[in-house]
Order: sequence, then structure tokens, then C-alpha cells
Amino acid sequence: MTVRAVPTGIGHYLPERVVPNSEFEKTLDTTDEWIRTRSGIERRHFAAEDETTSQMAVRAAEQALQMARLAPDDIDAVIVATSTPDLTFPSVGTMVQEGLGMTRGFAYDVQAVCAGFIFALANANGMILSGQAERVLVIGAETFSRIMDWEDRATCVLFGDGAGALVLEARTGTGKSDDRGILSVDLNSDGKYRDMLYVDGGVSTSGTAGKLRMQGNPLFRQAVAKLTETADAALAKAHLTGADVDWIVPHQANIRIIQGTAKKMGLPMEKVIVTVQDHGNTSAASIPLALSVGVTEGKIRSGDLLVAEAIGGGLAWGAVVMRW
Repeated sequence: MTVRAVPTGIGHYLPERVVPNSEFEKTLDTTDEWIRTRSGIERRHFAAEDETTSQMAVRAAEQALQMARLAPDDIDAVIVATSTPDLTFPSVGTMVQEGLGMTRGFAYDVQAVCAGFIFALANANGMILSGQAERVLVIGAETFSRIMDWEDRATCVLFGDGAGALVLEARTGTGKSDDRGILSVDLNSDGKYRDMLYVDGGVSTSGTAGKLRMQGNPLFRQAVAKLTETADAALAKAHLTGADVDWIVPHQANIRIIQGTAKKMGLPMEKVIVTVQDHGNTSAASIPLALSVGVTEGKIRSGDLLVAEAIGGGLAWGAVVMRW
């Protein structure tokens, strides 16, 4: 028998404040049509002034635990993927522990920007397969509105805030591709591309949080190619092909990237979970948010084969093949 990391609960949280594209027309040389045409985004959510990444993570985690029918102390580990923590330290993960009322286990953060949730899933999968943990709560949570340059119309209209959470539990399988759970993982990074997407601040440089900077066109070209390659690699590791896929759950950065990746994989958009129009780019939160919406809307069902893939600053990119 083979141990698998099987999803048993999913949840998400979005801040109350909804920001339509039209709101940016008041302060920037832009229009709703310009934003929609280039990104597919129609609206996004921004955290309230007193709302933090850890608070949103806790709200999403509570939903996931409820679906999994677990109490906080049933969880062995909490892994939070974020690039916008409440504080430099301690980790958001430990704040989630406290917020949930957990009295056991361990918690930490993973930072791979928009690919963070994929890297966190890989961490959780490894711990479950090694026996280090039996139940892991994996969270993606971001308040990217805190690091926007509100005068840069090319970037500030693209991002939003939110959180998504997934419970993974150790279950036994046959070792074949029809098992439920994570079937394969593919991770990559290449630091020479770092100037394509970065924040111009940090503890050991400016001593400030900094603002997000992005080279849109070069990043677009890298994204489509690398997302297709990593998705195909993850499928090959699981001895599967695109023909076996029920749903692509991509990082929700830009509708043109999503469409381009699906086309290169030979899959129709009808097999892609798309939430970018409602959430914008929520970085590490985008995949769990899309997963949760897909499950809530009844699209993703038990037994469906999913490919989740993302690329973020670093550059870091990767994919996970999972049977729901």
C-alpha cells in the first residue's frame, strides 16, 4: 500500500471591500475596458485597514477544518504560503495556530510569491509521505494591497487580497494514478529572472516593505512556456497526460496567461477554473481560492484529476497533480 496526501477540506476568505475597475479611473489614466482587455480582471477585494494576512488565513482555515470535520488540535502542522506577512517574524503560521486555538503541532511559512501554494503543497506532501505529519493545513494568504505603488497603473490594478486553505490527510492508496490525493509534484526556480517581478524593499536592504515592480511583457512570455512545461512534467511523473485531466486550477494572474497555457496543453477553457475576473491576482492565495470556488460551485468533484500550476517572483514555478 502507498501513503497519499488526500484533500479532505477546503475553504476561503475574501475581504468585504470589493474594488471594481471603475474605482481606478478616478486616480489613474486607465479604464475598465483597458484593465479587462489586458488582464481579464473586473474587480478585486482589498483588506480593511485593520485586517491582516493572518486574520484572513484563520478565516479560510476555519472553513477548511469544518469541511474536513476536524478540530484545530487534530492538525499536526500548519504551512502558510505568503509574501505579505503581518510581521518580519514570527511566522504567519504561528499566528494561525494561536488564532485557531491550536495547542499542539508546529507551523511555519513558505515564501515563493505566486508559486507559494504549490511549494507549500510540496512541503505538506513530503511530510505526510515521510510520516512527519498525518494531517497538514496548507494555506495561501496575501494582502498585496499593502505593497502596491498606486501611481503605477501597470501593476496596481492587477492585485487583490484574500486567503484559501486546504486540509491534507494521510490515507492509503494502491500506488496507481487512480488514487485520491497528490500524485506528483514538479518544482523549479531560476534566480536570473528576479528583475521581472520583485519588491524594491526589504529588511537587509532598505529597511522598508517596498513596492511591487514588474516587467509585464517578458514575464508573460516566461509564464506561458514555464507553466506548460511544469504541468506536463508533473503529469509525466504521475504517468498521465493532458487527456486525463478534468480541471486545470491555475494561478490567477492574467486571463491571457491562463488561456495561453491551456492552449499549449491542448485543453479547452471549459476545463479551466477561472476566478481572476472576481479576485485579481492574489499571489499565493489564488490557487486555493480557485480550488475552493470550484468545489463550492460543484465543478470539482470527488475523483476529478486536477493540475494546479503557478509561477511567481524568483522566478519560481511548479505544478501539482492531485485527484480530488
